[in-house]
Amino acid sequence: MTSTILITGASSGIGKATAEFFQAKGWNVVATMRNPEAGADLKALDRVLVTRLDVTDPASIEAAVSEAIATFGQIDVLVNNAGYGAYGPLEVFPMDRIRRQFDTNVVGLLEVTKAVLPHFRARKSGTIVNISSVGGKITMPLGALYHGTKFAVEGISESLHYELEAFGVKVKIIQPGAIETDFAGRSFDFVNDESIEEYQSTVKGVMAAVESVFSQASPAVDVAKVIWTAVTDGSDQMRYAAAGGSEAMLGQRADLDDADYFRSIKEQFGL
Repeated sequence: MTSTILITGASSGIGKATAEFFQAKGWNVVATMRNPEAGADLKALDRVLVTRLDVTDPASIEAAVSEAIATFGQIDVLVNNAGYGAYGPLEVFPMDRIRRQFDTNVVGLLEVTKAVLPHFRARKSGTIVNISSVGGKITMPLGALYHGTKFAVEGISESLHYELEAFGVKVKIIQPGAIETDFAGRSFDFVNDESIEEYQSTVKGVMAAVESVFSQASPAVDVAKVIWTAVTDGSDQMRYAAAGGSEAMLGQRADLDDADYFRSIKEQFGL
């Protein structure tokens, strides 16, 4: 039977590239997104179901999972990809936007996973791929919210693997670096208050660094290839660095103690 992958946030970026990559490999693909009209080109492909799933809307999650199983008979792989980045001084962030960041990147991931787990448990197999980030292991200034969610994804994934391996389900973590997606554009929720002077030198340094890093971003298909490896390599490896300079960034963090690492980040951001 042809394997099936369900991907959240598949309208663009890593999610769309992964949908296209797995479809080209002969898989059935359930490409989910908040606005299915954005997936017209994916709909034109064989063995692709484009359907609505908003990770902050539990009813849409249940409906999408049910439709996927009804259409293809099973789900073999779940890719929790939907998410975005909220940056800025915590002091000026409205609480509704703080909650939205965690509802999307963390609570949404948990709700989608919960919806698929009964199916995986009944089949005694399945793979959950959680899209983290180098930002799940390292931090940069003004990223308390985004990094908080990605550190949470890392912890959730690591803990889940213990309880799910008992019935044959694997958990994989993908850690992209700078990727050609909407992250630095449409998916970048930046808040600032220029009247608070104490933060402005940090804001200036962060914005310059983000522009520099993403000017050398890797294509999203490079991450899709790593997801393919994680799903098909048959190993118990959990974490996979995924393009965009991720290996170098994660390696630097592993090699330095806190003081030296913080010093290097401050130099990079001109702080």
